[in-house]
Amino acid sequence: VGDGDNNVRAYYDMRAPLFYDLDNTGYYANPAGTSNFNYILGTAQYANYADLAEKYTADVAYTPGTVVVFGGDQEVTISTASHCRNIAGVVSTDPGYLMNYKCKGDISVAVALQGRVPCLVRGPINKGDLVASSDIAGVAQKLNDANYQVGCVIGKSLENINNDSTQLIEVVVGRV
Repeated sequence: VGDGDNNVRAYYDMRAPLFYDLDNTGYYANPAGTSNFNYILGTAQYANYADLAEKYTADVAYTPGTVVVFGGDQEVTISTASHCRNIAGVVSTDPGYLMNYKCKGDISVAVALQGRVPCLVRGPINKGDLVASSDIAGVAQKLNDANYQVGCVIGKSLENINNDSTQLIEVVVGRV
């Protein structure tokens, strides 16, 4: 699709990626393989989802919104201790960008490392409060300053919970 000196524009259709060279000649990339280019001129992309996640092997398949920590038999496991320092993140619903996609292992989960993600949280909590793990498995809570330890902060709450119920609310992971 080019000799390495041409700028190439990429368009996608239902069959395979369609590439145009500077002469507006269209080429289909090999659907069974990859096409190599030295330089691609493109337009910035966007995502419908708002978190950066990475796949990790997990002890079991956790549901989105579950708080996980580094540990267990695999790389991550469900959190069970209040203000745990081994926070890995929150199991993502639909990551905007997913790293380590081909994670090897019997079970893997996408763990949100940065950005906005639904998270199980026990209230009460207010918007902007720092969020840490709780003693309820897989559930976060408002950070208690007296129990603060380096590594225990998950992120910040984007919603209020006015009672002591557990709800799935939006948090910003990694923004402290």
